[in-house]
Amino acid sequence: MDIDFAFETFMALVGAVPLTIQLAVSAIFLGAFVAFGLAMMRLSGILPLALLARFYVFVFRGTPLLVQIFLIYYGLGQFPAVRHSFLWPLLREPYACAVLSLMLNTAAYSSEIIRGGLLSVPPGQVEAARAVGMPRLMILRRVILPLAIRQALPAYGNEMMSMVKATSLASIITLMEVTGVAARIISETYRVIEVFVVAGAIYLALNFTLSRLVLWAERALSPDKRRPASAAVPIAAATPASTGDA
Repeated sequence: MDIDFAFETFMALVGAVPLTIQLAVSAIFLGAFVAFGLAMMRLSGILPLALLARFYVFVFRGTPLLVQIFLIYYGLGQFPAVRHSFLWPLLREPYACAVLSLMLNTAAYSSEIIRGGLLSVPPGQVEAARAVGMPRLMILRRVILPLAIRQALPAYGNEMMSMVKATSLASIITLMEVTGVAARIISETYRVIEVFVVAGAIYLALNFTLSRLVLWAERALSPDKRRPASAAVPIAAATPASTGDA
């Protein structure tokens, strides 16, 4: 491998990292709200809402993200109602379409993770909170959500890392994030191996950082997993000295 070319490629790709991070953070942040709403719809006990949420999850988990990006970027403009709506100045932009596609996709997966976390909360905890007179919103905020987040965080961390990698598909709609810049360099130099090795290393570094942040959050939310500040000093059991027979 040409080290000089690899370094030049790395410097070119690093300039596209902020856009990659921006895409991932926007999609994850917005998708979390949609996912929570879908999870609550599934658990609401209202059949039409539950069926609507299940249909949404089925569609977005059952179709490729690439197809979803194409349908949103190229398909929405085929409807006159969309082109004449106030959303058209936003939806005709590649960045907005990419964020929308990633958000809707991750919301489908994340809703099932959140739903599993909510279902994992022991009923006894909720009953104990009701017994001390907590209102419903306080129970949700102080009992259900902390426990559910703690249970769902490992799986949700995997979904966040998948979303960082999924941002590479945004290059197909002309966004110059890491993969888009890498494709441009390959078209100019025809050096595929070096460029993709460097691009893969950048994605690996991003996900390694994200995994450390998720691990830190998991430990912060789990007191039993925290390392004690100081090692416990073993206390030896004192044995009374034998003084012999009186």
